[in-house]
Amino acid sequence: MQSKGEISRRSFLSSSGGAFAAAALSRHVRAAEGFPVGIQLYTVGADLAKDPAGTLKKIAQIGYNEVETAGWGTLSVTQFRDLVHDAGLRAPSAHLMFGMQDTDKLLDEAKTLGAHFAVSSVLAHIEPPKSLQDPKERQAFFLHKLNSLTADDFRHTAAMANEIGQRAMAAGLQYAYHNHNFEFRDLGGGQIGYDILLKETDPAVVKFEADCGWMKVAGKDPIEYLTQHSDRFAMLHIKDFKGIAKPVTALMSPDAPTPTELGRGSIDLKPIVKAGLRIGVKHMFVEQEPPFTEVPAMEAAAIDYRVLKSLVS
Repeated sequence: MQSKGEISRRSFLSSSGGAFAAAALSRHVRAAEGFPVGIQLYTVGADLAKDPAGTLKKIAQIGYNEVETAGWGTLSVTQFRDLVHDAGLRAPSAHLMFGMQDTDKLLDEAKTLGAHFAVSSVLAHIEPPKSLQDPKERQAFFLHKLNSLTADDFRHTAAMANEIGQRAMAAGLQYAYHNHNFEFRDLGGGQIGYDILLKETDPAVVKFEADCGWMKVAGKDPIEYLTQHSDRFAMLHIKDFKGIAKPVTALMSPDAPTPTELGRGSIDLKPIVKAGLRIGVKHMFVEQEPPFTEVPAMEAAAIDYRVLKSLVS
C-alpha cells in the first residue's frame, strides 16, 4: 500500500517533468540526509528471509538510507524492489552471482531493482564435480579451490571481470568487484591476487568495492589501497572483527577473527572512513558477518548504524 506521501511525491514527479524532477528531488533528499548510510542486507539475512517487508521497514526506522542487496529470497526481483521502495529505502547496489548464473539475466535483475552497481561478491570459475552431491562436500570443494587460486587463476578472474564490466556498461550499469580475504594470499614471487585484479582489469569498466574489514583480516591496509588506487574504488564495506592477531587469508578459516559490531573490535574505523570520503566514494555499507553471538542481528544493525553515521557526519 502506498502512503499519502508516496502518492503525492509520484504526482509531483508526473506533473513536473518526470525524470528531471526525480533527479532533482533525489539531490534535495541526499543534501538533507548528508552522506547516505547503507547496510549490506546479508547482515540481516535471517530476519529478511522470515519477514522481508517488516525487516526492511525496521532497517529504515533505524535510520539507514540505502541497502545493498544479496539476493531476493523467495521473492521476484520486482517484488523485492517494491518492498525496498515501500520502506522508503534506496538500493543503489546489488550483489549478484556472476560466474554462477547467466550474466545477462543478472544484469536485467539489477536494472529491474533500480541499482546502478552490479557487484560480484565472489568471482571465480569453480565448478564442483557432478559426483559431489552433498552440499557440505560441494562447499568444501569450492572453498578449497578458492583458497588455493594461482596467479593465472586471478588473471582469468580479471578477464571475467572485464567481460562482465563491458556488458554491464552496455546495459547502463557499473560492475564492481567485492573482495574477501583470499585475494591477499601470497602467491609467491611477491604476487598478490588483488593486485593482479587491479592491474589486469580495465578501469573504464571495472570498479572495486573495498571490503575494508576483510582487508584488515588479511593483514593489508585499506587506506593504502584507497589512496594508491583512488580512481578504482566506488564503494566501501565497513565492518569490524575482534582479536585480529595475525593475517588470515583463507576464507572461512578456523583461525579467523570473530566478527563483531562496529566499534567493538580491533579495527580503527575512523581513518578508513575518512580516506573513503577523501577519495570521493559515493556509498558505504555496513556489513557484519554472522554468527551474532552477543546481540541479535537487528540490534547489531542499529549499533552499526550509529557508529557509521557518526563517522560520516
